[in-house]
Amino acid sequence: MAERILITGARAAAALDLARDFKAAGWEVHLADSVDARMVRWSRLDAALHRYSSPAFERQAFRADMRRLVQQVDPAIILPACEEVFHLAAWAEADGKMGRLYAPSLQTLTTLHDKLAFASFAAAAGISAPETLRYDLPPTDPREWVFKPRFSRFGEQVLVGPRTAPPPQKGWLMQRRICGQEACFYAVAHRGQVTAFSGYTTPWRLGGGAGFAFAPLDGQAAGKPREMAQRLAEAAQLTGQFACDAIIDAHGQPHLIECNPRATSGVHLLTGRGDLARAIAEGASLAHADPQPAFIGPAMLAYGLPMAFRKNRLAEWRATMRAGRDVTGRGGDRRAAIGAMLDGARFTASGIRRGITATAATTRDIEWNGEDLA
Repeated sequence: MAERILITGARAAAALDLARDFKAAGWEVHLADSVDARMVRWSRLDAALHRYSSPAFERQAFRADMRRLVQQVDPAIILPACEEVFHLAAWAEADGKMGRLYAPSLQTLTTLHDKLAFASFAAAAGISAPETLRYDLPPTDPREWVFKPRFSRFGEQVLVGPRTAPPPQKGWLMQRRICGQEACFYAVAHRGQVTAFSGYTTPWRLGGGAGFAFAPLDGQAAGKPREMAQRLAEAAQLTGQFACDAIIDAHGQPHLIECNPRATSGVHLLTGRGDLARAIAEGASLAHADPQPAFIGPAMLAYGLPMAFRKNRLAEWRATMRAGRDVTGRGGDRRAAIGAMLDGARFTASGIRRGITATAATTRDIEWNGEDLA
């Protein structure tokens, strides 16, 4: 009988690609979320889709649902794809399920997710990171700083080098501004050793920073970020997924600005043949990322095409669509792409109703901002 995996955060394109990869590696795949993930439900992937309560708004019901799911599915691995990872870690530690959860302790997750704590941790580990301070007093020249909440996602609320400093706010930090190329990486680690890595840029993204097209860094450009990923994994003795945003300065030196201890879009450059599944489940080494660019098809149509017209980037948009591959409709799975479009429309409508962005709506019911999870 095939081993079973339970992938949470089924709303994310990364979750669907992880599911496909585990299927390719011979696993029985189950996915779950607190919303109806049409992208997964309509996909031709042979996988079961489950529901649980919102971890952010119905904590005790969420934990009861997870107990039921684990008893029902009996997964060898619980693999988080989104910010439910923090809620899962709190539940798993309380219920003795950390052996199944592919993530570090809540304490380690907090250190990585808290942008102020992460900057200190990275510096202590000898990893280059911009000077980062608690935001208590406005600096002399705010144009030299970046202002943002300690707990945030998708670049929401970030102010980069404003002419006038925002009023100091509780839970905010200021980070020394570094000019250069923005880049990201996603990595998988086992006991402090990186077993899979992809470095990439996001040439197409929303105003807040959420990318929907992914161009791999070449081998030379990815070398230093991979070294930083390994040093970070060793320092935290990580077992789990983690991803970082970086700025590569004019001298080619990357500086880590924040960390997301979960799956990110770098997943899409590693999936397809079951190799990422084996890197996660067995600690096997995945040597190379896919050199072909990737994109989220529905987002390229809904956001990228209007952006291309507005910013005179139509030729670039066409080139991206020709050279890359759609990660939602991978392998001709067009129904999954249609489902993703409907999911996106639902989140957009939810954001409009609540007066928040569509990207903020995608994590509203699962996010964690440092509150007590006991």
